[in-house]
Amino acid sequence: MSRRKRGIMSEELKYELAKDLGFYDTVREEGWGGIKAKDAGNMVKRAIQLAEQAASRNPRQ
Repeated sequence: MSRRKRGIMSEELKYELAKDLGFYDTVREEGWGGIKAKDAGNMVKRAIQLAEQAASRNPRQ
């Protein structure tokens, strides 16, 4: 019996990142399995950048 991990990124965020990075059409036509590993890595990098920017704007006190 395998367990599937729940994703950390929302579907909405993933689609927005795919649009920004230029591979949304591939995702729409083939699903997430159709993207290249490099594109997936770039998507994660961009998500991390956005999270770091948000954290720097709202530091915890």
